[in-house]
Amino acid sequence: MTTKSYTKSRFSPNDSALVLIDHQSGIMQLVHDYSTAEFRNNVIALAKLGKVFNLPTVLTTSFSQGPNGPFIPEIVNMYPDAPLIDRPGIISAWDDPNLVAAIEKTGRKNLIMAGVTADVCLAFPAMLAVEAGYNV
Repeated sequence: MTTKSYTKSRFSPNDSALVLIDHQSGIMQLVHDYSTAEFRNNVIALAKLGKVFNLPTVLTTSFSQGPNGPFIPEIVNMYPDAPLIDRPGIISAWDDPNLVAAIEKTGRKNLIMAGVTADVCLAFPAMLAVEAGYNV
């Protein structure tokens, strides 16, 4: 298996997509580096940047009807046409074929991914996306 760990090309609004993973009320309680309000504001700011640059955006949740809670409502409202993929029982977002299909549909190979926790929400899908030929 050969994977690319670095690319010299910069991402641009013309070739990138935004993927927001598990920004849910219950999971955000696991963040202790920032206050919940500061973390929430940072994620909303990132989503606003995606809007400014007109990036195709994909949202995904894990067990949104359970203890993980809903995705940040302000972002869902900001992106009413973006796919919101709920993954009941699927830990790594990339393991959900619906999420991968939504990302493929953007036609973009550069992915700006953000997740609540780097170790679970972000690391697995980012590594698997790179393995699938995306730049993350």
